[in-house]
Amino acid sequence: MIVDLHAHYSPRPYVETLMRIGGATLPESARALTNRPLRMDEPGVMDERFERMADAGVQMQVLSPAGSPPYAEKQEDAVEAARLLNDAYADVAGKHPDKLAAFVSLPLPHIDASLREIERGLDELGMLGVTMNCSVFDRSTAEDEFEPIYAELNRRGAVLFYHPIQNGICSPMINDYGYTVAVGASLEDTAIALHLIAKRVPHRYPNIRYVIPHLGGLIPMQLQRLDNQAPSQHPDLPEPPSVTARRFYYDTVGHGSQAALMCAYMAFGAEHLVTGSDYPVLLPFETYRRTFDYIRESTLPTEDIDLILNHNAQRLLGLE
Repeated sequence: MIVDLHAHYSPRPYVETLMRIGGATLPESARALTNRPLRMDEPGVMDERFERMADAGVQMQVLSPAGSPPYAEKQEDAVEAARLLNDAYADVAGKHPDKLAAFVSLPLPHIDASLREIERGLDELGMLGVTMNCSVFDRSTAEDEFEPIYAELNRRGAVLFYHPIQNGICSPMINDYGYTVAVGASLEDTAIALHLIAKRVPHRYPNIRYVIPHLGGLIPMQLQRLDNQAPSQHPDLPEPPSVTARRFYYDTVGHGSQAALMCAYMAFGAEHLVTGSDYPVLLPFETYRRTFDYIRESTLPTEDIDLILNHNAQRLLGLE
């Protein structure tokens, strides 16, 4: 059975709180793609989700807040939103422990408050890891100010799941052309992987299990080029960029693209691909079952398909 470690849920009180405090809410270009039923506090939505999971062969979804994290300039606002969200996750997962789990969301950019929420979420609420977006406002989450978070997650050997915040890497060359979501999200995935490599974060914090979404964006196609050309700008790297990139895990959200799946498989190996869906974002384009069927129908070796679908995420999250 599949564990889907990339699924979303935004409870209504949390969305209303974000709107009130003016936090990192979705841009209009992204909202149109995520207006499917994210909430479980409406009649029938929970049953619909579970029916789709059963049809797709998914045993468990791990919840995170997509492109609307609890980030706010004022610490009290961010803490309020993060606690509300994590409490909602703990509540719904507690009611359905065989079907739902969650990652801890952090009240960034406030470091001390985030460290307290890591402790609360992992130790008290029983969550399976931590999620951060690829950036906080206009700062990459690989920047130096986030080092205490990496140090704590490294101490714990925790899973760290990244997600685009859907800002089109703050580039008018993406956003002004209407590609904030369609292409910008993949560029965010690419950027956070590159930033982690450039900052030597995985080398300094090797116990963290890093998960990059959406098959790693452009990273699978760049490994040789990075090895050839990156050292001239980053002479202090402890190893070739391709080696560091293969230390990460990558979820299988690929909009059904066999080419993208094969590229990631060839770049990273089956052991570093973990199942994800981006639920419910892809529902306007494909069924939930189809999100995993495209892996089943691929030309990958049968034993590697089984590894990707039924073992990797479970082992990563300590569920197998």
